[in-house]
Amino acid sequence: MGSGGGQWIVEKRSSFRSEPLEVNVSETGCLSIVVLGASGDLAKKKTFPALFNLYRQGFLQSNEVHIFGYARTKISDDDLRNRIRSFWCVFLVACCSIMLMTEWFYQIKYVSGSYDTEEGFRMLDKEISLHEEFRNSTEGSSRRLFYLALPPSVYPVVCRMIKLCCMNKSHLGGWTRIVVEKPFGKDLDSAEKLSNQIGELFEEPQLYRIDHYLGKELVQNLLVLRFANRFFLPLWNRDNIDNVQIVFREDFGTEGRGGYFDEYGIIRDIIQNHLLQVLCLVAMEKPVSLKPEHIRDEKVKVLQSVMPIKDEEVVLGQYNGYRDDPTVPDHSNTPTFATVVLRIHNERWEGVPFILKAGKALNSRKAEIRIQFKDVPGDIFRCKNQGRNEFVIRLQPSEAMYMKLTVKQPGLEMSTVQSELDLSYGQRYQQVTIPEAYERLILDTIRGDQQHFVRRDELRAAWEIFTPLLHRIDDGEFKPLPYQPGSRGPAEADELLERAGYVQTHGYIWIPPTL
Repeated sequence: MGSGGGQWIVEKRSSFRSEPLEVNVSETGCLSIVVLGASGDLAKKKTFPALFNLYRQGFLQSNEVHIFGYARTKISDDDLRNRIRSFWCVFLVACCSIMLMTEWFYQIKYVSGSYDTEEGFRMLDKEISLHEEFRNSTEGSSRRLFYLALPPSVYPVVCRMIKLCCMNKSHLGGWTRIVVEKPFGKDLDSAEKLSNQIGELFEEPQLYRIDHYLGKELVQNLLVLRFANRFFLPLWNRDNIDNVQIVFREDFGTEGRGGYFDEYGIIRDIIQNHLLQVLCLVAMEKPVSLKPEHIRDEKVKVLQSVMPIKDEEVVLGQYNGYRDDPTVPDHSNTPTFATVVLRIHNERWEGVPFILKAGKALNSRKAEIRIQFKDVPGDIFRCKNQGRNEFVIRLQPSEAMYMKLTVKQPGLEMSTVQSELDLSYGQRYQQVTIPEAYERLILDTIRGDQQHFVRRDELRAAWEIFTPLLHRIDDGEFKPLPYQPGSRGPAEADELLERAGYVQTHGYIWIPPTL
């Protein structure tokens, strides 16, 4: 389809948006997106849906982009398209025309091959080159994005094959970029080894270590909240904030992923990456600018200021029934729950506990940041027992930000009650569809914006914090406590929160507003 056809598609697609369409018009050659591990669950559930949504909104143009799936499974182009379609056809039918769906599926080409031999990658390079020739791209001006929806164990060999067989020449404005998924290593040594193996093949600007939490709407809002609002600036420090909680809770267990999960555990799976990334954005100093390297510099400084974790500030748990999974060893020591207190040794945060808490099979599902302020000095209303002021940023579900504060109870009596100032996204932004994290991050990769990706020194600093604790867990020196599914986790975790200074609010529950 020529450029005229591409313009027609953009005009048709604009009806799906309630705001002006931002079209990604490229000044360079055509774009080839390669999903390695295309037949796997991650590609089916996250990568391909994200690519379709970018296409549907006009960020990917039919006259410049082609999508390639690569995996060992011997299937045809149509087989891959049908696998994707069968998983999310209900969503497609609900939001799109049949014509648009057909157009997008037509952009997908499948290549079968192994991950450790040249033959398949030579064939992949041939197919990409044919697409570039068809688009009349000048050699060296085209863009190639490789998304590794694969286990980290095959990253080195796949990257070697890409380097050997599939690179685009970059001297005419083109590029080759690699997206790698977590977990990136299991401890400091394995992460450094993996970084060295891939770093020998690609420069840091070519590597995009993806952490989908950095693509979430409310996480991306943190810098704006902190540095664009005057009333937060003087409050965001140890003089006013008593403690910070960053929480991830799931109300289900491993559910078929027991074998995979047992290899990593809740700290590696959630805390060392997702929650630690959020901590960096909450605690960092104002960067010099919004340039990606300036922001990532400040995140690294936070991690380098974290003190060694103390045993008495860690509670581990494992829910009863976890070992019933036939893929989990009978004597597994892997925690499915952890509460860890981190302390940042710098001028802003000295003495403020950062409580990272994550668990499976708990009594609710949510992810949030809870910033609790100190008590009001000289409280003339005697309302201390009702709870403290808190600023809560709810990341999922029901995205929201709300301030818990004390107000007068309506009526003739001068009595106080806990209430909130509430910005609930579902109510305030009814006509806006919040993009999935993967959509945003893939688009950032195409644009060359590394702000929301993990830099190598940042990865190293994160592993330095948790590796000593993880080794003790792996060696059986640190035992998880049992807890009942559907509970808050081990009671010892609440005791740790109390020792750290967190004051629980009783009798108040935040209820998301209804439309």
